[in-house]
Amino acid sequence: MLSVVDWGLREYSDSLAAMHELVADRRAQRIPDTLVLVEHPPVVTVGIEGDDGAAAASGLPVVQVERGGRATYHAPGQLVAYPIVDLTPRGRDVRRFVHDVEGSVVESIAPFGVVGGHVPGRRGVWVEGRRKIASVGIAVEGWVTYHGVALNVDLDLAPFERFHPCGFEEPVMTSLAREAGREVRVADVKPLLAEAFREIGARAARRPSPPVTAEFAGPPTA
Repeated sequence: MLSVVDWGLREYSDSLAAMHELVADRRAQRIPDTLVLVEHPPVVTVGIEGDDGAAAASGLPVVQVERGGRATYHAPGQLVAYPIVDLTPRGRDVRRFVHDVEGSVVESIAPFGVVGGHVPGRRGVWVEGRRKIASVGIAVEGWVTYHGVALNVDLDLAPFERFHPCGFEEPVMTSLAREAGREVRVADVKPLLAEAFREIGARAARRPSPPVTAEFAGPPTA
């Protein structure tokens, strides 16, 4: 069973506190697996792999968080999904779970004619192996996941150029609207992402092979 919660537009710090409460509730078995969908006002979050200082110099609000990965940007027009999921029934396989999260994005953008895929050794979802459309950063506490995935739908990409998102010095970030070549709204993607996550979670419970997605050779920069 998966509960889907839509927080709408919510400040990041408030969302982070609420997310920690959900993790505690899931660990205590007070709630089922839960997928939170949200948009945030402009903010840069920096994961446990750190930042080269560019985020702090960007002039954007910066929050240090406990998820994996480096720095990324959140703003309205980006769909953020936080899966609060107990990994014990899934074999406590964190790597597989990250792959499943990426797979849910791949499936949710396909109806817009955009082919997403994985790049070996790089987190997130990529288009043609060169343009990053979604960033993934997961944390795990007591085998319950939190933080998650940020899918660029139709946000202004210019702020990404004010720091080094995910450690890349060259511009790599793209959006669903840009790749689809037409207007796409966050509201259009929410039900698709929720359904894709639900379906992939059901597959994971049966322990099949990982979802089939494109795999690209790699991004242009490290």
